[in-house]
Formats: sequence, structure tokens, C-alpha cells
Amino acid sequence: MKNFKWKGVMPAITTQFDSAHNLDLEAFKINLSAQIESGVHGIILGGTLGEASTLTRKEKSTLLTTSLEQVAGKIPVIMNIAEQSTAQAVLLAQQAESEGANGLMLLPPMRYKATDEETVAYFSSVAESTSLPIMIYNNPVDYKIEVTIEMFEELAKYDNINAVKESTRDTTNVTRMINHFGDRFKILCGVDTIAMECLLMGASGWVAGLVDAFPEETVAIYTYCKAGEWDKATAVFRWFLPLLELDISPQLVQNIKLCEVATGLGTGYVRPPRKQLTGKAHEHVQGIIQTALASRPENLDYKKYL
Repeated sequence: MKNFKWKGVMPAITTQFDSAHNLDLEAFKINLSAQIESGVHGIILGGTLGEASTLTRKEKSTLLTTSLEQVAGKIPVIMNIAEQSTAQAVLLAQQAESEGANGLMLLPPMRYKATDEETVAYFSSVAESTSLPIMIYNNPVDYKIEVTIEMFEELAKYDNINAVKESTRDTTNVTRMINHFGDRFKILCGVDTIAMECLLMGASGWVAGLVDAFPEETVAIYTYCKAGEWDKATAVFRWFLPLLELDISPQLVQNIKLCEVATGLGTGYVRPPRKQLTGKAHEHVQGIIQTALASRPENLDYKKYL
């Protein structure tokens, strides 16, 4: 895609299922349409929120084809790569490129806690196998591997590794990366609860989760921040925070899918081994959602800044 940029709001979009755990492409397209209409800047398929570990290669291919058809070149479609072996990661990167993906988000090796040297070698092998732009996902909290400044120094020789999904949950890491690399690596916040702080410190974008249920509010915060309308951004963010905290939970997929049901943007079904929330857990999340909906911001004017 010409003029591809790692910037703006990029939803880690959910995969919609029916009650029998099959892909529900119509529901998926309804959500994707809402994201596009709100003004998101890209779509990321097959992340944690996309329940990638439960998807077959054929299903991932179907989701990519469906997304590319609906997006119709308006925004980039990025495929997540999260594999246990280097060979499989390379294969899926090449498949994504051949099927028309515009970029890749790349996680460290799954399940095996690789050394720094092994992780750099893994990333390098994928980068050498494709011409697609790559965003490294740096999330040591959940995946136990931190991509350090020194590792990024080694990766900087690959022109197509040009962004990082910053999910260390250390907001000073945004400044640390910019101080060290300038604009060599674009930084996108990967943790909903600290997105506004990261944008203030120079992040170029936000890989968002609650955007799947609340696209306009998410894009509004990003747009207000970039326009210097900090009071407007702060007002929406303060309303949003209880919902955003649903993203930093082991049950983030179930949480966000309940939000999608509440806003008419999803079926709510998850694929096993995940199970629907029940009992007190379900009541807790529903309480947060209902409280938020009762005071949901109205008449957001962010589109005048686009």
C-alpha cells in the first residue's frame, strides 16, 4: 500500500463467532464497518483479541480476504504473526504478503522464553522473508520477553522493521525510545489505560482494544490529542477509563466482547477454551458497561479536526 504509515488508531479487531463457534463473517463486517466509519487508521487481524491461537490458517486467510475487500484500500490491513517456530512464522508472513496484507505485527516466539539473541534472530528471519512493514510487539508483561534498546539497535538494520507496539506499561519507555532512535521506530501504545499519556509523550498511534466496542470515543481521544485539544481528550478519557481497564485482564477478550454486545457491534461468543463470563464476573463487567453507557459522551466533534 502506498503511503503506509504506522500512525493513528489501529484496532486489534475481534473475530466474531456464532453460537456453534464458527466464523460469523456478517457480524465481523458490521464491526469492521463501524471502525472504518469512525475514522480508524488501520486494522490488525489475528491478535490476542482476535483469538488467533484458536484460528486455523484457512480462517485467518478468510478474515484477511474479507477485510481487504471491505476496506477497499482505504486503510491498511495488518496481520499478526504469533508462532512457536521460526519456520512457521516465516511461512505465515509470506502467506500474508501473497494474500495482500499491507503490514505485519510480530510477536516474539510463543511458549518458549527465548534469549535476547534467539529473539533477535527470530525477528530477523521474518524480516528477511518479506518486504512488508513490520511492527514489533513488545509486551514482556504477558509474553515474558522484553525487546530492549540493545535488541532494537540490532534490528534497526532491517528497513522493514519500522515500528513497535509499546506494551511494557512503562510510559517512560516512549521517551527512552525517542531519545535513542529519534523517529527510526514509530511507537504505538498497546495498553489502553495509558494511551493518552503515551500520545502526550510522542507516540504516533494506539493499537486499541476497547475501540472494538467504542470506535468513535477511541478515535476522538487520539484526534483531540494530536490537535492539542487536551481538555476535550481528557474529558473523554476520564469517562472511558473504567472500560479501558477491562483491557488489562486475563479475560480481556470476554470483557470486550460483552462491550460489543452492549453497543451492537458483536455476537459476544468466544471460542473454547475460553468460556463466556458467568456469575459475579459477568455482573461486574456488565455493571461497568451500564454505568458507562448511562453517561456516554454525546456530540463528539473530533471529525472536524480530521
